[in-house]
Amino acid sequence: MNTYDVIIIGAGAAGLMCAVQAGKRGRTVLVLDHAQKVGEKIRISGGGRCNFTNLHVSPENFLSENPHFCVSALSRYTPADFIALVDAHGIAWHEKTLGQLFCDGPAQQIIDMLLAEAGEAGVTIQSATAINGVTKKADGFHLDTDHGAYNSRSLVVACGGPSIPKIGATGFGYDIARQFGLNVITPRAGLVGLTFDDDLCAAMKKLAGVSQDVSVSCGKARFREALLFTHRGLSGPAILQISSYWSKGQEIAIDLAPGVDVFALLKDAKQRQPKQSPASVLADLLPKRLARAMAGETNAPDQQQRLADIPDRKLQELARTINDWRVTPKGSEGYRSAEVTVGGVDTNELSSKTFEARKMPGLYFIGEVTDVTGHLGGFNFQWAWASGFAAGGVV
Repeated sequence: MNTYDVIIIGAGAAGLMCAVQAGKRGRTVLVLDHAQKVGEKIRISGGGRCNFTNLHVSPENFLSENPHFCVSALSRYTPADFIALVDAHGIAWHEKTLGQLFCDGPAQQIIDMLLAEAGEAGVTIQSATAINGVTKKADGFHLDTDHGAYNSRSLVVACGGPSIPKIGATGFGYDIARQFGLNVITPRAGLVGLTFDDDLCAAMKKLAGVSQDVSVSCGKARFREALLFTHRGLSGPAILQISSYWSKGQEIAIDLAPGVDVFALLKDAKQRQPKQSPASVLADLLPKRLARAMAGETNAPDQQQRLADIPDRKLQELARTINDWRVTPKGSEGYRSAEVTVGGVDTNELSSKTFEARKMPGLYFIGEVTDVTGHLGGFNFQWAWASGFAAGGVV
């Protein structure tokens, strides 16, 4: 049979969830994916354990040019709903920091769960299928593929964005949107490491591998999590979070000792232990390598200044460097290592209830392909589940 009620492009989290819901409603459903294996992003997520949702999901955890768009879907399919599904399949899980939920075992369990649900709902899934073209006809949509032609009344685009191209990610969904006259918010890499220019990179190279709990901000966005120095710049959860808000040329501010008045600390140490070096005082707050680098010291004893010999204004400058370190990244690590894509199909073009394109009845866009991007920590998966559930209930 080459004619279906619903064809879904993309066998990832959103596509499979949508397929399950539509199949349960008695729709004939075909899911097409160009990759050899389905759900690859699920499989590699969370270090292979799949951070499948977060206990603290709210609209504030999502970026979009249209920030109210996500409210409806998130309220109709909650983390508790997905946890109930996971529990029903006997998948053990645990909570890490900040409400993040992970499988105890491999992420493949989540894929197997979705495939089992799809099987019970009578869904047909076909991988390793390249789509050569999509056309609109009077009775629906026509898809030309390397496995033949397929027709459907409804077409759901759930093929994500171009982040992590090594698993087959592309911008194909945007091409379909543009083909049918929908606006696409310029995509860019999100949840990604930031890179330094050559001079700063050379100066900071000795800090590669050093981690520190920080508060980082860009514009009005602020996150307090761990930062990691790398050979090319900065990474770690705090930087991944702020990267989704950062644009090329923008400055970011980093407090390396959040909650601590570093100048007051140094000034007090100067009075009590004037022979101490700034780095030795800072080592109580920061890893030793980072403390020495910020204080401009080396291991050589003759280069270690005494606090007694340093004017207060110099200590203020040092404290400002730690409490308010300003840096302008050269760029990001790009799509190759970005966990998500920021931007995508303009949600002003879609119904927030059904995800149907206003200009093209029968055409739907869900998941990462839309201009809705979650914070790090399971939020993007919850968006996939919620948007897939919403569209699956109407297609």
